[in-house]
Amino acid sequence: MDKKPFWQTKSLEQLNRQEWESLCDGCGQCCLHKLLDDDTEEVYWTTVACTLLDAESCKCSDYPNRRKTVPDCVFLTPEIVHEVNWLPATCAYRLVAEGADLYWWHPLVSGSPDTIYEAGVSVRGKVTAFDHELKDEEEYIQHMVPLD
Repeated sequence: MDKKPFWQTKSLEQLNRQEWESLCDGCGQCCLHKLLDDDTEEVYWTTVACTLLDAESCKCSDYPNRRKTVPDCVFLTPEIVHEVNWLPATCAYRLVAEGADLYWWHPLVSGSPDTIYEAGVSVRGKVTAFDHELKDEEEYIQHMVPLD
């Protein structure tokens, strides 16, 4: 009998630090700015990335110290995953929270960090601006994309 992988047997709350970090597929979507409609609470995605996002690797360029540079950086926790509505439907944290399995391209499933790029799920090639380049909030609207 095959042993099931940890993400199929544990809740987010049960994961250790290494399991939690490995669950991130490295897509970079959480590092894109989102706009919230205060009236409808609908979330609009932009192609504007956090100043720390490496747009090629889709990873934070200063992950251990990100809060020092970006004070409003969201540190995902199980509680936040359950509460927010802006995580993409492909996010492994969201999938595990919903009791779903990971997609074939997730590095934990495929065994390769490159399948996220091959599947076209990452933000590689999709970032059009970085937040430090924009002068006011209205400029973010020019970089809005439709929801999936």
